[in-house]
Amino acid sequence: MEINRNTIENEVKQKAILVCMQYPEMNKGEALIHLTELENLVDTMGAESVKSIVVPLKKRSPKFFVGSGKADEITETAKKLGAEIIIFDNDLSPGQQRNFEELSGKAVIDRHEVILDIFAERATTKEAVLQVGLARMEYSLPRLTRAWTHLSRQKGGSKGTRGEGETQLEVDRRLVMNKITRLKKELIKVRLHRNTLRKQRSTLSIPTGALVGYTNAGKSSLLNALTGADAFVEDKLFATLDPTTRKVTLPGGHKILLTDTVGFIRKLPHDLVDAFKSTLEETVLADFLIHVLDLSLPEVEEQYRITMEVLEELGAGDKPMILVFNKIDLNTNSTDSLGIELNNPDALYISTKTEEGLDSVFEKVEEFLNKDKKTISLLIPTDRYDLISMIHREGTVLEEDYQDSGSSIKARVPVKVYNKLKSYITENQ
Repeated sequence: MEINRNTIENEVKQKAILVCMQYPEMNKGEALIHLTELENLVDTMGAESVKSIVVPLKKRSPKFFVGSGKADEITETAKKLGAEIIIFDNDLSPGQQRNFEELSGKAVIDRHEVILDIFAERATTKEAVLQVGLARMEYSLPRLTRAWTHLSRQKGGSKGTRGEGETQLEVDRRLVMNKITRLKKELIKVRLHRNTLRKQRSTLSIPTGALVGYTNAGKSSLLNALTGADAFVEDKLFATLDPTTRKVTLPGGHKILLTDTVGFIRKLPHDLVDAFKSTLEETVLADFLIHVLDLSLPEVEEQYRITMEVLEELGAGDKPMILVFNKIDLNTNSTDSLGIELNNPDALYISTKTEEGLDSVFEKVEEFLNKDKKTISLLIPTDRYDLISMIHREGTVLEEDYQDSGSSIKARVPVKVYNKLKSYITENQ
């Protein structure tokens, strides 16, 4: 038996029991927030939660993660409610999964596997498909002895591949290792192509911004509202996996490239952070970040903290950042109650649904771009019309005079353009 994707697609959802731990340092409210997020993940995966259980836990059991008595209780509940899957909010070791499956006769998975399953369903570009496939294979490798596994969908048939004296486990392990090697080689090629595209973009001297934030905060909706793009929007976690980049012309005439990135989440598996490093590098390479937060959620401060932790891990924690609170039309929180980090006088409050406050985002981006501009005087040779064109396109020309030796220009230009023109500068102001 395995988690049956076909029945889910036919809207006969498999029933799931959800199990979340409440450690001594957590209060009941925090545990319920974790549980609610797991319920949303399971709904996004396509299963139906029929029972949610919070387990107070002081020390994890090496055999079942929870104590034997609680494991029996969870098993009986699953049988009574006809649940096919038991889902833990915590990462289980391969041994714990195997032991619980043998005890319950049910498929037992953890939060890690749920997220992998969602990513596998929602990946569309070649790079994302390869990244998720690699993460799933590396996750599955130490779990090949489990009774319930996705590998029957992943590794294909093994007819004619088994050598003399080779066990089925060895065959499976070899097949998975071979596929991991192949996926890594394919990913290298795809990432080289992506790097080429990034280099081409960088030669345009157009400022770049990245939309970041917790999953389902409204990043894709904001991209659509600001650019008129058609990025996929859905009220589910991880609606966006692949980065979408669009050119935006600001009211003041500036042009920027704005990229929507994969949303963050608490306890995002590290192998997925690593797998999506090339996608998330958009945040590292961007000139500025727009951090989108859902103001209607009581856990908005924790979501801010989690996003900042991931950005720090990626090396983008010190990027210039515009803080944007979305969904003010749904807001039930008082902005006065926000913590000191979020009670920011420069923060923006918007609604992508009603379009309230969108002009303030444009204004803040233009303010950022103008702040980083430099006023310079240059002498451009007559044969470098490409540089003159770039100055007119990307900067603001204050004075221009044509001379025999070239064009004398005084202009305000972005740092990117300034760096390309250093050898032609006659005066900095």
